[in-house]
Amino acid sequence: MNFSEMFKHSSQLCRFSPDGKCLASGVQYRLMVRDANTLQILQLFTCLDQIQHIEWSSDSLFILCAMYKRGIVQVWSLEQPDWHCKIDEGSAGLVASSWSPDGRHILNTTEFHLRITVWSLCTKSVSYIKYPKVCQQGISFTKDGRYMALAERRDCKDYISFFVCSDWQLLRHFDTETQDLAGIEWAPNGCVLAVWDSCLEYKVLLYSLDGRLLSTFCAYEWSLGVKSITWSPSSQFLAVGSYDEKVRILNHVTWKKIAEFEHPANVVNSKIIVYKEVEKSPAVETEKLVFPPTKKMASSLFSTKTKYEIAPVPASLHHVKPAADRANPRVGVGMLAFSADNCFLATRNDNLPNALWIWDVQKMKLFAVLEQLCAVQLFQWDPRRPRVAICTGNSRMYLWSPAGCVSVQVPSEGDFHVASLCWHPSGDSLALMGKDSFCMCYLEKEDEEKSVHTQINHFAL
Repeated sequence: MNFSEMFKHSSQLCRFSPDGKCLASGVQYRLMVRDANTLQILQLFTCLDQIQHIEWSSDSLFILCAMYKRGIVQVWSLEQPDWHCKIDEGSAGLVASSWSPDGRHILNTTEFHLRITVWSLCTKSVSYIKYPKVCQQGISFTKDGRYMALAERRDCKDYISFFVCSDWQLLRHFDTETQDLAGIEWAPNGCVLAVWDSCLEYKVLLYSLDGRLLSTFCAYEWSLGVKSITWSPSSQFLAVGSYDEKVRILNHVTWKKIAEFEHPANVVNSKIIVYKEVEKSPAVETEKLVFPPTKKMASSLFSTKTKYEIAPVPASLHHVKPAADRANPRVGVGMLAFSADNCFLATRNDNLPNALWIWDVQKMKLFAVLEQLCAVQLFQWDPRRPRVAICTGNSRMYLWSPAGCVSVQVPSEGDFHVASLCWHPSGDSLALMGKDSFCMCYLEKEDEEKSVHTQINHFAL
């Protein structure tokens, strides 16, 4: 496992191109495009203001840079660096900007969600879509890029519209049986759209492409319902995370619950492996100490290394009591994601913030639990292998696979805390992002296997 030097960036703006050849990063008002392997700068673009959002087109030929404060979007071309496009929304303002799946249209959402403007880079035409709903996930495209589903709010009622992405013509329009729609998401096969209600109403609705209601799922009647939802890559399962600290798995045939995963504060099943992160202070040779200590030596003196140990079962997990008198209480399953091979599901229960739960989807049971020293801020699956990377806001990154897990210190002269990460499309490397800098972590197969086997041998001892 190797690490690159540190590079500057702003607001964690660091994105790999879909083809994996380039890495784009934003530094204030500048956009840097690097070779993903050598990290040499290929292009340097200057924007009109500080960049707040960057996004690659699906064919990796264009990069979108959004400056929400100015209501401006600039588009840059890698093939023709002298060409660029500027979109100014004017007094309408701008709160969101994204590519369509074809990489030739840009969807801009104006302030107060008054409309969505569709800009064509090819014909320079403009289309308007009215009444987009203000919700956490109101737009969803099918994986093949043919259709777009849009959540709408008209006359105090929720609607769904299906559009054909080739010409942005309306295909279907129907109302939904929701009180306050919170999000929509297509299944990866593009056959079913999942729609869920706000946290005050437990309701998951499943619609076909022709607008038919296929099924309605409700786990319980009391308030605080659905908190998170995700599809499996095969479209066979829909995982629903709830405020009652459970994940329910629905199957694609009957749309009924086939499994229910709980997240207790005490793991009592002796067959479950509980990996516990523990600190290990580095050994310091006293005869090599000097006074006053250098900056590097002071850093090594007070730094701590960590490792994973297998905790005896039953094991108690760090629990945070939610504040009942505050909005959005820290309770329930707020993060969940399937592995690329459809074999595992990773979840985080918000009132057990330091624990990451790994579930075996084939056997529908708990496989392992990782308890970190700090709260799990983000986890992301390798796009090709059953391997998950975790960050907890400290100077370390963590990897889990069915073979075991490792804790790796990120080498850095200053204070570098991993706040976010993203995988290269090949799964051979990651970008580790801190507050104002990032570095690359390269995972060599031999080094990774050696690290995991070392960890497993330690467990065996």
